[in-house]
Amino acid sequence: MSLLNKLEKIVHYFQPPQKTARVAKERLQIIIAHERQRDNPDYLTLMQKELLEVISKYVQINKDDIKIELDRKDGCSILELNIVLPASGVVA
Repeated sequence: MSLLNKLEKIVHYFQPPQKTARVAKERLQIIIAHERQRDNPDYLTLMQKELLEVISKYVQINKDDIKIELDRKDGCSILELNIVLPASGVVA
């Protein structure tokens, strides 16, 4: 299953109002762990691009509306994902 397919499933979970943040967080952690094992240093840029493609299917969003940062602290990796969604929830 490609990263794009995994991310499409994550976006699907953003639609229902219950537990979406927790589910998305868990799935992103799995994706990051998988990508880290592949030793691909460019995966954050690729992930940002693919997130933009997937989210754009549901709402209008710009490239600058997605920020991904990966920090390492005390032997742990911390993924911070910020997505600015339109207030009106306009479907693209």
